[in-house]
Amino acid sequence: MFTGMDEVGWASMKHAYGSAEDVPELLRGLASACPEERERALDGMYGAVHHQGDVYDSTLACIPFLFELVGHSELRDRDGVVELLVSIGGGDAFDDGPLEDGDGAEGNHAMARTAIRSGAAAFVDLLADRDPQVRRAAPTALVRFLDQPERVLGLLAGRLEEEEGEQVRPALAEGLGLFARLHTASAAPAVEHLVELAAAPHDPGLRLAALGQLAGCAPDRLPADLVPTVVALLRARSRHPRVPDQPERPDTDTDTLIGHLRRLRPADEEGGHLLRTLHTALGGRTSDRIALLKGQLSSDEPADRCNAVWLSAGLFREWRGSYEELVALIGEQVVTEEQRLRDAASSVLESLFGLAAPAADHLAALVAVGPEHRVRQWEHGTPALGAPLKALARAGDPRAVAALAEVLHGPVVPPEVGYEVRHLGPAAAPLAPLLRERLGEVPLDALDTYDRAVPLLFALGRLGHAPAVPEMLRLLHGAPQGLRSREWLVRAIADALGGCGPDAREAIPALRELLDGECAVAAAGALWFLEGDAEAVLPTLRRELVSGQLHARNAAEALGRLGPAARPALPALRGMADSGKVWLRASAAGALWDIAGDPGPVLPTLRSAWEQNAHTRTLLADCLTRMGPAGTPAHDLLRTELATPRRHQARAGTYGSDNIGEDEQLLRACRAALDAT
Repeated sequence: MFTGMDEVGWASMKHAYGSAEDVPELLRGLASACPEERERALDGMYGAVHHQGDVYDSTLACIPFLFELVGHSELRDRDGVVELLVSIGGGDAFDDGPLEDGDGAEGNHAMARTAIRSGAAAFVDLLADRDPQVRRAAPTALVRFLDQPERVLGLLAGRLEEEEGEQVRPALAEGLGLFARLHTASAAPAVEHLVELAAAPHDPGLRLAALGQLAGCAPDRLPADLVPTVVALLRARSRHPRVPDQPERPDTDTDTLIGHLRRLRPADEEGGHLLRTLHTALGGRTSDRIALLKGQLSSDEPADRCNAVWLSAGLFREWRGSYEELVALIGEQVVTEEQRLRDAASSVLESLFGLAAPAADHLAALVAVGPEHRVRQWEHGTPALGAPLKALARAGDPRAVAALAEVLHGPVVPPEVGYEVRHLGPAAAPLAPLLRERLGEVPLDALDTYDRAVPLLFALGRLGHAPAVPEMLRLLHGAPQGLRSREWLVRAIADALGGCGPDAREAIPALRELLDGECAVAAAGALWFLEGDAEAVLPTLRRELVSGQLHARNAAEALGRLGPAARPALPALRGMADSGKVWLRASAAGALWDIAGDPGPVLPTLRSAWEQNAHTRTLLADCLTRMGPAGTPAHDLLRTELATPRRHQARAGTYGSDNIGEDEQLLRACRAALDAT
């Protein structure tokens, strides 16, 4: 095996971390008899040789040896090597159209695709490989890279007649669906196969797989009673004994990304995959998706409910809708005895912010059970706020206050506590003395001074807790010049002082000293809140309008808070409103209205920024709220936004959650602007 590998000039090639001289060791590791070594080698291939989807010269040089590996039937875990080849060849990037040479790829990516297509005949034999995991991986590789559509279709159909593996047949159905999407001119026979597979007497797993593929390539062929059909198939599948999704692994776990992801897999990974495919294809048909999820969440099988929780997260992230009933059902899962299900539900609810309110009673009950649901301890590193408590706080539920107080009394305060306090509004006032006390304990010159202090400053500023001013000034005066992120720490202190208003007047001399430095805008904004003297801060803010983009934006917004007292800055703000930079225009529009009260120059600027960048819309909707009836000519923008079903920041298949909170904030701002008339 690996004939000629040592003659390749690996040392002259590169991967993500420099020289590729270690690649032969990784390739040999993929052929090791030791499962831990194979896993580490595959992790190294994804981590360096194919880092984040990149293709290097060393990646290209690996392709012949990867094909050699998959051809040796005595080797284990070859399915991972097949999936690696698929990823190197383009992965999902080629799902949206027919297979064309060079389609959407350049340079090394195009060469990789060509190389894998040249060797794609090797995937034919894998359809009948003795390893069922390899047979599961083979259809996708075959469809993507063997450029003989009629032969591919015949191979898939023939294998379906012979395949006895209950877990392999759904992969063949997925191959048919992929074929129909990529080879549209030859799709009809594949669609007919899928229609036949979606009907009785085929087993429930295969029927679910076929329905998911039909939803993606021929939605008009789906049954009219899709939701009850899918729920019934799920019930039948749950009652049917199944072999594990993955073969048993040794007790020893590897400290690799792949090992970590394997440990995070749901108990029924195949079931999750089948339903995720269907949900992805259904897209914006939110009513159907909600009904499906409600059916799953009422299942007696915890694995089905766990899959439904994670699938709900994808729906919430991508689409707007009325989710009260669905969220309430997820809330019921946080008090289950199944830890995997409880953790999944808590994690999803944590991402929903105000949308989690229907689950608040169950979250509060779980938080009351014990400290493990309030703080999550890690083997290494700083403790984190527990997902149930974070979800309860983000939902704005006052019952989170007592639990957060206990956390603040603890030996180590998770840094994010300060940021979550804002969601509780005035109800969080009892936490202010505790936040002040913890701020007073922050060391002045530690590596983590910034990380510990800034969330506390954020919370104290939001609460306007003036008794904490001495602790804020202690940090301001005592943090040494060489402290990590000192400039950002000083800005956070200035913002917190400004939040305390006139009761923080003792900080005025210190803030005035900052007017000539990097934190000038924050200091000027705070001084305005403290003493209301426009003449003291106007020169600084006007000067900062012509600084870098971030300074200019902050200065414009601070000038807007001065109102008519900032009229001398109007010429510069009008110039900013004509800027080619959309965020400068958005900030200038709000300031122009707040200072001059003239909708004439504001509305065109506001409209252009709104249409150019969706991320400016919350800022602009707040401006329209302040404009009241004068903003009526732009209310069509608000109504269109409220009628748009998809979240602007949605990224299908990702796990970020902040976009939900930000998007819901935008919707609230749009409604407030319409109500302001």
